[in-house]
Amino acid sequence: MLPEGKMIPELNQIYFYSPLKGIVVKEFRESESHYGIDIVAKPGDTVLSIMDGTVIFSGWTVETGYTMMVQHSSDLISAYKHNAKLLKKAGDKIAAGEAIANVGNSGELTTGPHLHFELWYQGNAVDPTKYIIFE
Repeated sequence: MLPEGKMIPELNQIYFYSPLKGIVVKEFRESESHYGIDIVAKPGDTVLSIMDGTVIFSGWTVETGYTMMVQHSSDLISAYKHNAKLLKKAGDKIAAGEAIANVGNSGELTTGPHLHFELWYQGNAVDPTKYIIFE
């Protein structure tokens, strides 16, 4: 596990698209098992892929609703949760900045329309706000 808040120098060399422009209403808190950030947005707003990659999961979970996970190069995985609609399916190749979902309020662990976004590097959750501008 990486120390919370630690910067990873090799990730500073990568250009990430912002998956969604909006206000971060809940920060990354690994100590609280909140492995991503929550970005409030209007229902239906478009969610974009942060990099080129391959969809490795596109489906429904009880807790996180319509969820998509994308495998990228550099041992990175991005996760997009609580969507209203998924625009890609497992196995799809996607480009950086491509539309992959629409903001929603799906799943049991949601309190309103938002995107819960996670970034994983070498199997460890990292704080996306260290590498991506959301507002």
